[in-house]
Amino acid sequence: MTVQLQQLRYFVAVADERHFTRAATHLGVAQPTLSKQIHSLERDIGAPLLDRARGTVTLTPAGAALLPIARRVLADVETARREVQELVGLRRGRVRLGATPSLSTSLVARVLPRFRAAHPGIDLHLEQGGSQDLVRHLTEGGLDLALVIAPPHGIDPALRADPILREDLVVASATPLPASAGGVAIARLRDLPLVMFRKGYDLRDATLAACHAEGFEPAFAVEGGEMDAVLSFVAAGLGVAVVPSMVLAGHPALHSAPLAPPGIQRTVAIAERRGSAPTHAAAALRRAILAYLRD
Repeated sequence: MTVQLQQLRYFVAVADERHFTRAATHLGVAQPTLSKQIHSLERDIGAPLLDRARGTVTLTPAGAALLPIARRVLADVETARREVQELVGLRRGRVRLGATPSLSTSLVARVLPRFRAAHPGIDLHLEQGGSQDLVRHLTEGGLDLALVIAPPHGIDPALRADPILREDLVVASATPLPASAGGVAIARLRDLPLVMFRKGYDLRDATLAACHAEGFEPAFAVEGGEMDAVLSFVAAGLGVAVVPSMVLAGHPALHSAPLAPPGIQRTVAIAERRGSAPTHAAAALRRAILAYLRD
């Protein structure tokens, strides 16, 4: 069996577009050429990869199994190409960093100016998203590094995740909250309207888990926002939010109150794929992040 990289590129394009004509346009090839290559790939694989019934394109079970593998192969080839070009001086480098919105507005916003000053020739690409989405994109080869919240059950075994920071969550409010010497008890959140993040957001899961451990379901004033929207809603007086302490550094109008023990903590990890050597640019960014935290 001989599978060509071009065939994998064509297959991934059709899988992404779910349409042969759009995929051909995206690739800049004629549709008959695209169809011929897909047929050749299916013949080499020994199974149909795409179901073309009723004018729609869907993945067969074999296609669904091949797609993540094809993405990883193509990402590895692209990484190797960039690495060689960097070594021979054809390019100065590129790094694709993923980070959660809260880390993008705090840690990443402070690291990147320092990194840019030290490495002005490296192109920076930032992708924001929830940790689960970033983990998936990292395993598929769409990112070089990702700053994620380490889940208690562990991360995808295809990745290596090194804890780099443990931070306490605090209660953000438009006006100061009365609190005891130990901080705001989690049970007090029962009586406060919460501005809540969207589903799938790490901070939402952590807050709800802490409330459930205290035996209550919190009331939402509004839910479904990303970090910037949540902080804006809090500033407007709609309610309070449980957020990382770092994100409030750029919002002096908001008040911060610590949570009483046991509080809520989260661990930030820097993740990368196992078995794939990082590019020079990715390794430099990783060093910059760790150096900032040490400083």
